Amino acid sequence: MSYLLQADPSIASVKRSVAECVGQTPLVYLSRLFPQKHVEVIAKLEFMNPGGSMKDRPARYIIEEGFRSGALDSRSHIIESTSGNLGVALAMMSRIYGLAVTCVVDPKIAKTNLNILRQMGAHIEMVEERDDQGGYLKTRIRKVNELLKTVPHGFWINQYANVNNWKAHYEGTGAEIAEALDHADVLVAGVSTSGSIMGTSRKMREKFPDLRVVAVDAVGSILFGGQPGKRELPGIGASRIPEILNRDEIDSVIHVSDKESAEGCRDLLLQEGIFAGGSSGSIVAALRKLLPTLDAADRPLRVVTLLPDRGDRYLDLVYDDQWVAQLP
Repeated sequence: MSYLLQADPSIASVKRSVAECVGQTPLVYLSRLFPQKHVEVIAKLEFMNPGGSMKDRPARYIIEEGFRSGALDSRSHIIESTSGNLGVALAMMSRIYGLAVTCVVDPKIAKTNLNILRQMGAHIEMVEERDDQGGYLKTRIRKVNELLKTVPHGFWINQYANVNNWKAHYEGTGAEIAEALDHADVLVAGVSTSGSIMGTSRKMREKFPDLRVVAVDAVGSILFGGQPGKRELPGIGASRIPEILNRDEIDSVIHVSDKESAEGCRDLLLQEGIFAGGSSGSIVAALRKLLPTLDAADRPLRVVTLLPDRGDRYLDLVYDDQWVAQLP
């Protein structure tokens, strides 16, 4: 069995697996939502990856690099702490490569993501206890370490410390943006593991050295010195600092609440017809705060952003009126 799947060059348009469909997501102007004359906002629709999120990129990259390096083989059992999307991506890739996968999740996971994981054959470990920062991340990591002691051939993806996380976006997301655009002034991206913002910005800055990088974080996250607090929306923010995050490469940070994120999701759908997940709403809310502070010179400033995942997995969250109503 060949672990590194390649397309048949004689039929270039036909892929050998869904793994080869990862990447090359479209770029779209958000001119209806942001019609200001002094800026143009371009979004990369990462939810159009086959697994429904940008996490398809690191899932594929980390697994394939694991096979290349010998860290993975056919007996390996993938283990990861995930708020949902990486788990779905890992489960999808594990179907292709014949690997077992266990996802350590918490009660904030979207019900749809949890159902998808089960349908894909992933083993589920649910933690219930919050950590000392008010989140679940540290509790999930403790469970991962417990599993590594008992699961034969266990392999921890460790997305918060694995350099292949950001490299997947350096080689993929960032390279695709740099190739498609002749200039870019600002990158706005949500942060959790920090892989997407680190890898994308590093590649973009090779072509656009004056690029300003703006991180979008959740209120209650400690990533950029904020006070720890309760967060209900998965996929953005964190209760511990990722090892791969270099805060010196971030020019500024905008914090967004769960309610602002929910409002952003709905506005994105109503005005652009884009049905995206919670962290995309966080991006919209952050852009509303950022754009009035930007000054254009001889041309409109070009702001590039990433929309990480699909909205159908958040029907019980940001698209549920009762869920939104209980937010502070």
